[in-house]
Amino acid sequence: MRLKIGKRRADDAGLEVTEERGMRVLHLGSRAIQSAMRITRPWDLELAYTRAMMGFLMFNSTPQDVLMIGLGGGSLAKFIRKQRPQTHITAVEIDPRVIAAARAHFEVPPDDETLTVVEADGALYMRQHASSADIILLDGFDSGNQVEALATQTFYAACRRALHPGGVLVVNLWGRDGDFAEYFARLTRAFDGEVGWLSVQNKTNIIVYAFSEPGAMARLDTARPRLAELSTRYGLDLRGFARDFQWAAGIAPLLD
Repeated sequence: MRLKIGKRRADDAGLEVTEERGMRVLHLGSRAIQSAMRITRPWDLELAYTRAMMGFLMFNSTPQDVLMIGLGGGSLAKFIRKQRPQTHITAVEIDPRVIAAARAHFEVPPDDETLTVVEADGALYMRQHASSADIILLDGFDSGNQVEALATQTFYAACRRALHPGGVLVVNLWGRDGDFAEYFARLTRAFDGEVGWLSVQNKTNIIVYAFSEPGAMARLDTARPRLAELSTRYGLDLRGFARDFQWAAGIAPLLD
């Protein structure tokens, strides 16, 4: 049985929440799944690309401040809140309907000492909050397309300024987007080539990692002995992510 919990008209960006076989799903303006939650385990990461975004744990397993641009159903926020209550999460979402849906249907809790949800333009927020995060998680889509304001050269430069020393920007890009190569090039320029990536589901999503400082490769090598323990602790295949991780010089396979 497929249950429609909430739906807006197509001319209202088509926000829709559906539920089928114990899985609740958020759509926004397209059939693409924006967020998914298993009712019995609302803090788990059901979508492969969200698990890949948590690969930042390979480089920093103890972040103090995580900044999310784009809330969706709050999957990443809930996972981090459950697994690392010591970490403070700020989630910036421009659409109040998305915030309302996340709290009404996806069990995103009220603000507390661990989580703050801000209704704001992510591009503007980033420019106003330099040196504010250890990790930035950027998942900015609207009606199935990359939000252009969250993919400009200026915005990526602002992301770098918003990171603490040693910080990591993690970006979910649509691998088959016609502008993918340009977005990737902008990230590479903004971060002086300190960029790597993971391919998810045969390039459906490309998770790009951009590092505020050199030395990420050495940090990953140092972390490898602990990845088995971290994988077990968080229920993530961090060893697999480390094996599949590619550096910016290997972009050619993404453009085939």
